[in-house]
Amino acid sequence: MPVLLPAAEPSEDTRVGAPEWREEALAKSRKAHLLTDRCGQEAVAMWQPKDSVRDPHVAHHLCRAAYIEPWRFRVEMLKGGGTVEKPPPGEGVTLWKSKMKPPAWFARLPLPLHRDARAMQTAEAVLTHARGARLTAARLGRAQHQINVQLQLLLRQREATDLRLSEVRKGLLINKQSVKLRGYRPKSEKVPDKADSMLTWEKEELRVLKRKMETDMEKSETLLKALASCRDALGFYCKERLQAVELMNQPLDKVLEQAGRYSWVDLTRAPTPRPQGLKTPPPDHVGTFTPECAHALYEAKRLLMESKETLAEMAKNETDIHKQQLQISDRVCASLAQKMRETLELKERINMTLGLMRGTIHRCTKFNQEMDVTRGLLKGPLSKSHLATREKLNRPLVLMHQKHVGTQLPEAARLVQGTDKLQRHITHAEKNLKELLATRDDLTWSLNCKKIGHDVDYNVVRLRLRQRHPHVYFEQAQRLVNNWDPRTPASNESNATPK
Repeated sequence: MPVLLPAAEPSEDTRVGAPEWREEALAKSRKAHLLTDRCGQEAVAMWQPKDSVRDPHVAHHLCRAAYIEPWRFRVEMLKGGGTVEKPPPGEGVTLWKSKMKPPAWFARLPLPLHRDARAMQTAEAVLTHARGARLTAARLGRAQHQINVQLQLLLRQREATDLRLSEVRKGLLINKQSVKLRGYRPKSEKVPDKADSMLTWEKEELRVLKRKMETDMEKSETLLKALASCRDALGFYCKERLQAVELMNQPLDKVLEQAGRYSWVDLTRAPTPRPQGLKTPPPDHVGTFTPECAHALYEAKRLLMESKETLAEMAKNETDIHKQQLQISDRVCASLAQKMRETLELKERINMTLGLMRGTIHRCTKFNQEMDVTRGLLKGPLSKSHLATREKLNRPLVLMHQKHVGTQLPEAARLVQGTDKLQRHITHAEKNLKELLATRDDLTWSLNCKKIGHDVDYNVVRLRLRQRHPHVYFEQAQRLVNNWDPRTPASNESNATPK
């Protein structure tokens, strides 16, 4: 290859021009050359990355080789002994054919398509913001829907709890009516017994159950207000985010499906096709997911978990209280039934005693009547015309023997003694008969009292079984307690069916 040698410069003696003129021209030439190199390097540097500017003290081919060395694929050893070539990590375009991966290139000056690129970048930023706003609105809308569903479940559970609370209050009214009915028993039947103790125990237990249900109602009311406030906040933020996506025609459920997560609140969601969807972005004061939205979603998540626990607890309490109330009522009814059986047993015994006493009274009465006849026969007739010859104490035989002192006959003395003894027996028999009659009257009164006590206990059990039926409302039981007196017929108002 030929080598060009610089032309030999003429000596100073052969030059015609003045040295100053020559130096001035050379200085201008050197200045123009330096300016050309500088402008060329600056122009090239404007279109190249910073790290691509070569070192003026290193050869060009060496600079290029050192610059593209990080772009080449790397050879890695495998466990089996083989090798594999992998591109270097980081951003860039992978050139598989040339086995290179140059990094992303950023121009320092605007390109000819700068206006179109900026327009596309603006459109992409707007679209990204709209997508973020739409995704945030979808999250808020889904959370609002879940909170609304939880509100409906809580309202239904409150209705069931309120119904159970009314049943407990009705149980207290039934207890009050039972005590009131048992107060109309005779005095002899009002001796405190286990049935009265069971009614008192039932009253205390029902009061404890009532307070427990009222506590659940107060807790659910507080939670209901918090859920309603959270639902309103989620709805407000959702409408606020939807103002940026009014022109984008796409359902919010589709947005959640594209995001890979059906809900950002519910922890028991169904698994999605993707194992892990988009993560929740960090809150940004100027972005689509503001700290207010994050706080609203966090509050919704917390209230949702709390409401689930509260619903489970209320449902469990409602079931347990229903079973416990039935057990208490059954125990009280069993106690009253036992008292009825004991009263019936005593009534039968008294009735049998009255039957035996009735026969004794009849025999004593007949015996007294016969003793009266005997006493009359001993006293003799009331008129002389009724006297027979053998009944006269002044008959000749008696008068003849009575003239001598030593021949006194015992007939008169024996008659007097027999009459006196018979009179004492008659008096004793009449006293026993009076005692039998008094005892019979007492047993008859006791039998009537036992019958009334049995009827009252039977009516109490019948009232309790009828009033605890679910078709009997609290107002009916309350009206019965306030207006009805068992000693008087029920009024038309108390028997009227509530409209």
